[in-house]
Parts: sequence; structure tokens; C-alpha cells
Amino acid sequence: MTLKPVPKPQHKRRKPKRGQLTKITKQVRDEVLRRSEGYCERCGRNRNTVMEMAHLQQASQLGVGNDPANIVLLCGPSTVSNTCHNFADYTAEGREWRMSKRKELISYYERRQTSKT
Repeated sequence: MTLKPVPKPQHKRRKPKRGQLTKITKQVRDEVLRRSEGYCERCGRNRNTVMEMAHLQQASQLGVGNDPANIVLLCGPSTVSNTCHNFADYTAEGREWRMSKRKELISYYERRQTSKT
């Protein structure tokens, strides 16, 4: 019996862009801290707990770090259960919350943009 190897696919895998697009910029950090006033944007805890910037659209899904509508301040770290960052990253409800929060922030920045002009 001879084994026939499976032919390699002729397409390249789509790799997420790393580096400047996914890295959270200083301007975005400052804007997120101003917007959140140092409180977790999900549960409202203050800075006495560990806080982390989190992508709403994950960096692995090409979520950019130079858009304040894609970044939120959450209590964390994401590896500890019962934190908002863990909830947002590892639960189905958290993924739904991320998408609704992203829509909310996009409309927030669109309203701010139109009021400036």
C-alpha cells in the first residue's frame, strides 16, 4: 500500500498585520483615559485595581490600535477569571459586548466629529 501525500494548497494564508497598526498609540491611550476617566468601561471599577487597554476588534482580526473607537479600558488582567478583560476575551457574551461597545463608540466619535464641524 502506497501513501499519496495530500497536495499543498496553492493559496497563502492570510496573516494578521502586526506592528504599527495593532499597537495602541500614545494619542489613543490618552483619549481612552480621558473618555473613561480612569474607570473600567464595563463594570466601573476605578484605578485601584489593575487596568488594561483592550482591543474591541482583536488585533489578530486586524483590529487597529490607532482608533480610539477600537480600544477600551477594562479591569484585568485578561488571564485572571472574573475580570472584565477576561470576560470580553474569553466568553461568548463578552464577544457580543465588545461588538456592541464598538458600535456605541463609533457613533460617539461620529457625533463628536460632526459637532466640531
